[in-house]
Amino acid sequence: MTKKHPVNEKSKQEQLEQFKTDDRNQALTTNQGLKLSEDEFSLKAGERGPTLMEDFHFREKMTHFDHERIPERIVHARGFAAHGEFELYDSLSEYTKAKFLQNPSVKTPVFVRFSTVAGSKGSAETVRDARGFATKFYTEEGNYDLVGNNIPVFFIQDAIKFPDLIHAVKPEPHNEMPQAASAHDTFWDFVANNQESAHMVMWSMSDRAIPRSLRMMEGFGVHTFRLVNAEGKAHFVKFHWKPVLGTHSLVWDEAQTISGKDPDFHRRDLWESIENGDYPEYELGIQIIDEEDEFKFDFDILDPTKLWPEEDIPVKLVGKMTLNRNVDNVFAETEQVAFHPGHVVPGIDFSNDPLLQGRLFSYTDTQLIRLGGPNFHELPINRPVCPFHNNQRDGYGRQTINKGPVSYHRNSLAANTPAPVPESEGGYAHYQEKVEGRKVRSRSESFKDHFSQPTLFWNSMSDTEKEHIISAFSFELGKVKSKSVQQQVVDMFANVSTVLAKQVAQAIGATPPSGKDAPVTKSSPALSQEQTIKKPNTRKVAVIVANDFSSDLPQVLNSLKQQGIQPEIVSTTLQNVKGTDGSELEVQHTFLTSDSVLFDAVYVVGSASADEKFRKEALTFAQEAFEHFKPIGATDEGVKWLKAASLDSSPGVVTGETTRFTDEFIEAISAHRHWNRHVI
Repeated sequence: MTKKHPVNEKSKQEQLEQFKTDDRNQALTTNQGLKLSEDEFSLKAGERGPTLMEDFHFREKMTHFDHERIPERIVHARGFAAHGEFELYDSLSEYTKAKFLQNPSVKTPVFVRFSTVAGSKGSAETVRDARGFATKFYTEEGNYDLVGNNIPVFFIQDAIKFPDLIHAVKPEPHNEMPQAASAHDTFWDFVANNQESAHMVMWSMSDRAIPRSLRMMEGFGVHTFRLVNAEGKAHFVKFHWKPVLGTHSLVWDEAQTISGKDPDFHRRDLWESIENGDYPEYELGIQIIDEEDEFKFDFDILDPTKLWPEEDIPVKLVGKMTLNRNVDNVFAETEQVAFHPGHVVPGIDFSNDPLLQGRLFSYTDTQLIRLGGPNFHELPINRPVCPFHNNQRDGYGRQTINKGPVSYHRNSLAANTPAPVPESEGGYAHYQEKVEGRKVRSRSESFKDHFSQPTLFWNSMSDTEKEHIISAFSFELGKVKSKSVQQQVVDMFANVSTVLAKQVAQAIGATPPSGKDAPVTKSSPALSQEQTIKKPNTRKVAVIVANDFSSDLPQVLNSLKQQGIQPEIVSTTLQNVKGTDGSELEVQHTFLTSDSVLFDAVYVVGSASADEKFRKEALTFAQEAFEHFKPIGATDEGVKWLKAASLDSSPGVVTGETTRFTDEFIEAISAHRHWNRHVI
């Protein structure tokens, strides 16, 4: 029987500690521990002679350097991660026997990796793309991986088409362009000729594909899984992560600018938030369907291109995940972590979703080539917190030193151990689903409706969100060179909305569809980001200040900080700025090193002594933020500057002329964007 192992965050952290090293104040050695007297010069035959082969230090150092890189992930190559913990609200024993979902007093350590899908490891982070949201739970029964995205559906219905999808969206092979972008011919040719992609494409063209922050992004398990309780009763389930800060996005021009200004924008935001103690939080939600209700909906619940509308199948919030510790080493942890949807624990099982079924094979196969062999589970970040024992042996990277002569089952020399564990004592047993049918290469007729849910998504969007989707289609298809492909896509999405298709056709010079939209009026308000939580917490405000600022400014800044807002001073140089009362403020950024796109709001203070160049720089900041619909505040000299630029009387612009300036500015920041602002 497997020995029980207590589980808490400390146990995983202690496990990782044994592999850590701090090289500071240590003697320089080879990998064998030999102390070295020299590390500047290779061993030569004379000062100007050739390097000698016997220089074992040079050979070891260079060989290791030559082999430092491992293959990047084919997809999700650009990623960043953090440690944390998961706490349950109430026991889920009604639905599952998974131990980490039984006791609210137990904290389960987790490791979460966020990523873009299409780009290479060195690509920018604010590109238009789906985002990976993969969570590893280190439970006492083994590791459980919830491997999802920030979009609840996917492009394809069967995993056999996954290579085709990725070949199409990756840079085109003849010229290796464009990087980390779907705005090119092969991707849209795939879309037009694989119409099951319609729903995912609608999400990808929406604001969901350009999140403001990884902390403000939903996560979805995508597939239908099963929860199985101790009595053997099963329910179908979908998993959700709901960010406590709400779901917020960038605007497209802003996202493009950030890609140049700070290609590390999302990882920097996550890293700094954790370092500052503003720990990202996500609530785990589940949607549950009784097995007997599998066929009662107007969509197939096993189809990965379909979501379960939250108004029809409510999301029950069952726990909270908090990310509270950054990684110590990106390569050792973020790059070497190996996720797999087949890493489950008793009480969690699979459905017959054909995309999920294919992923259950491909993830292990991928890790074998990336991480050099079958022992990737022994890397510190992948090791479970519970013991593991089996008859697997040898292979690249083996760390376990197995004692004794026996490495097979069944045996008598070791009393037939390690031995299987009965299901009643915690052994994993697959759910006994009755399956029968002919061997066929086919797809269920219930999978063939490709446009009802994309239409549901379109109907659920606000007018602003619809405008953004139209602009996204127009941009992406405007980059496509093939007129035939452009027309095929327009004709395809006329099945979703003729309003959408006509406006896109006009933008790209295609023939617009005839007719009107069918009277499909069903919508799902939960799909619109207009309904999301809106808080000022952790929002970054650029405070533009010059010397001789008003003595009231520190009080305003303190009020912002009390609401969890992060004001950061921007000025001409990094020297402290001084107020009229002699107080000083530390400057974090200059006009040269920062940009309004890197902040959530702009607060223009200035001063009467600021020169014309400073005024122009400040207004450039404010004008760009204005065009991105961001909150803008102004006091003192800043009020005059905004008035002169005609920026003072629009929604979301708050000036010191109001007696409630600080409160109103905080309210404006909470709103995130002010879409009713008139921007020329």
